[in-house]
Amino acid sequence: METKVYLGGRPTLAIIDRAAIRSNFLQVKKNIAKEVDILAVVKANAYGHGAVETAKALGQAGCKFFGVAICEEGIKLREAGVKAPVIILGGIYTGQRRDIVKYNLTPVIFDIDTAHQLNNFSSKTGRKIKVHVKIDTGMGRLGLLPEEVEPFFQKLKRLANLEVDGILSHFAEADEENKGFSREQLAIFLKALKVIQKLAFKPHFQHIANSAALLEYNPSHFNLVRPGIMLYGVYPTRRMMKKIKLKPVMRLVTKIIQLKDVPKGFSVSYGRKYITKKEGIIAAIPIGYGDGYPRHLSNKGEVLIRGQRARVAGTICMDITMLDVTHIKGVSVGDEAVIIGKQGNDEIQVDELAEKAGTIPYEILCGITSRVPRVYV
Repeated sequence: METKVYLGGRPTLAIIDRAAIRSNFLQVKKNIAKEVDILAVVKANAYGHGAVETAKALGQAGCKFFGVAICEEGIKLREAGVKAPVIILGGIYTGQRRDIVKYNLTPVIFDIDTAHQLNNFSSKTGRKIKVHVKIDTGMGRLGLLPEEVEPFFQKLKRLANLEVDGILSHFAEADEENKGFSREQLAIFLKALKVIQKLAFKPHFQHIANSAALLEYNPSHFNLVRPGIMLYGVYPTRRMMKKIKLKPVMRLVTKIIQLKDVPKGFSVSYGRKYITKKEGIIAAIPIGYGDGYPRHLSNKGEVLIRGQRARVAGTICMDITMLDVTHIKGVSVGDEAVIIGKQGNDEIQVDELAEKAGTIPYEILCGITSRVPRVYV
């Protein structure tokens, strides 16, 4: 048995292509009317790509609005110099009123207590606070139920220090080919808008369209759309590949750090769930579930080495994954191993990983942990 070892620095990196981000944004623009604005969703650290650098790249491409999930994400953008409007899509919590004003953030609200708190705080500052109000049209998550809309806005009329800048909702299954439920949701949203307008509110923005609805359901565009996953080069469904040309933004790479010549019957990793059927070569790469490479890919994930696919051998560990590279001619310690991305004539896309791991591309991207350095090119 012979072992060879890589002695360089830890080579695991997520390489982010700024040009691809800008290209995807411009592709989105081509799919909407000129009068429709884009609110780029950069929550969850821009789906694992790095919120600050992503927002800056999008800003260079002409993006005027950003959406995050929580107040802290908005503060991070502001502290990095992002001046465009930032919408806090997930709402705010008690104690965050001061930050909303200090950092000029726009909260989404869906309960009258939060509205009162913001109004009272705003009265002390002498500045109106812009808010967006969320309607639950069928997602069953956050937002006012349809029957709550009129009483809520009746109360909101008495809060002089709040400005309703937008009304929003969220589709539950816009990525489905059958748009029956989406049509129902849109009808509820339109009815809510009529109620709100009758109460003399004139919200500037109405938005409900996510990436899938942006591509397949034009009646939902209104004057603002909220692309998320498509900005990162991932299609909401494979069907949509025919509708828009996106460029993958992230390339997740590492290197082989050890090679072992092993005999037949050699066991690999925890639980001995991989036993070699003949003499071969096992490679170790420094990435594991601690970096966000899903343990569900044990014995079935694949990695590109020298333009060929190498199967994950055994259970993925927290920090290390083993591969069977017996079939790869000339394989060497230090060879690049591509987890996500292109090498040679082959490519491993995020949706392929997600399908094998029994999840969705969103979770794969968001799950790449902070200990993997993001490198921007």
